[in-house]
Amino acid sequence: MVFFKFGHSARRAVVSLAAAAMLVAPLAACGGSSSSNSAPADIPAEGTDDGTSITMWTRAPLERQAQAVVKAYNESHKNQVKLEIIPNDDMEGRVGGASQTDSLPDVLAGDVVRIPYWASEGIFTDITKQIDSLDNLKDLQQGHIDAGTIDGAKHTLPFITDVSVMVWNKNLYKEAGLDPEKGPTSVDEFLSQAKAVAGLNKDGVAGSYLAGQSGGALVFTLFPSVWADGEQVMNEDGTAASLDNDSMKTVLDAYHELANTPNGLGAGSKEETGATWTAPFANGKVGVMQYPNTSLNDVFDAEKSGGFEAGVTPIPGTKDGKTSTFLGGDAMGISKDSKHVAQAWNFLHWLMQDKTQAEVFAKNGYTASNIQTLKTAYKDADPRIQTINSTIIDGSGQTPKSAAFNEAFNAAGSPWQILIQNAVWGANDSLAADNKAVTEVLAQ
Repeated sequence: MVFFKFGHSARRAVVSLAAAAMLVAPLAACGGSSSSNSAPADIPAEGTDDGTSITMWTRAPLERQAQAVVKAYNESHKNQVKLEIIPNDDMEGRVGGASQTDSLPDVLAGDVVRIPYWASEGIFTDITKQIDSLDNLKDLQQGHIDAGTIDGAKHTLPFITDVSVMVWNKNLYKEAGLDPEKGPTSVDEFLSQAKAVAGLNKDGVAGSYLAGQSGGALVFTLFPSVWADGEQVMNEDGTAASLDNDSMKTVLDAYHELANTPNGLGAGSKEETGATWTAPFANGKVGVMQYPNTSLNDVFDAEKSGGFEAGVTPIPGTKDGKTSTFLGGDAMGISKDSKHVAQAWNFLHWLMQDKTQAEVFAKNGYTASNIQTLKTAYKDADPRIQTINSTIIDGSGQTPKSAAFNEAFNAAGSPWQILIQNAVWGANDSLAADNKAVTEVLAQ
């Protein structure tokens, strides 16, 4: 990125211009309307199942789980959901363009951190009455509901829950003289264990890995350690960053040390855009790192076929004993353009039921969005899946909410992404200034 070649003041100017440009483009795409259509008053409590074809979009990273959901619905209903998988990087453009031409699908699922902006722009239908009528509403993943709540009006429900956990390669731990059954319980232990694996000096093997050019992967993996310490990354209304805290500095210092340790961070970490950030661990080339639980199913499957054994533990803070997780994944809602709101609600209502959550998610080893299902339907599951579920059940996880989250954190060239580049691969002395740059975007 050319940003890193400039001096500090020149870089700041370029960042501000880039951030401003990123903010304008999505507003133009969506039309800037904050109003939303309300669902018809006469929709049955469970919606309508009359053989209607329902269109749906979701992101490619969660394709495996989305396909399972749609297959189960289509096999048990007259309605049929036609699922289209959108490449992650194309989602914003597709939604913006379709919104302008009133051609959004009936059901739209998207990254939960982007949902607040879409909801504020009137992308979804107001289904407050339908959501509030759910018998098990209190058991559902509230972060995915809150993300689509604007001025008290509810627009979204949880679709796929994706949480961040710490994983390690037990085979590499054994080789490095570490206890293969004990993952890190603090940031310091993470650092020391990663350095131990790095010290093996094995060709292509690294202590850890970081998606240095993927703002989305970076928030997903690094924020939990800050939350575990009781710190916050933003203020409550998402208009100011608070990344210049002691916990974040400790996390960044650990990665800075790994970046300056031979084999500390996997090759390509600095340039990783997120497209392949889970592959190095899945290929047995990384000792320990934070990881999305939705990608662990493939790791577990490979293990059964002779692959390495992976350990799983909650993401620790800078002190022993405290953990947290990023409650991510996709939330879903009925778009403003749907002509089949009652039928689309039938799909959403079905997916929220305890029985559905148990049969579609628990039986397949996926993470349910229903707390009671997490507590009761995984008794025979792999203990590592139970560990993943515990990160949600214990209530310490968070879902950050800001209408400008994408521009401040996820977008290419975001000030958060630059903060990481400076802290990990740069001089590691500009955290306060880089935090201010994130705030400038959030405040807009």
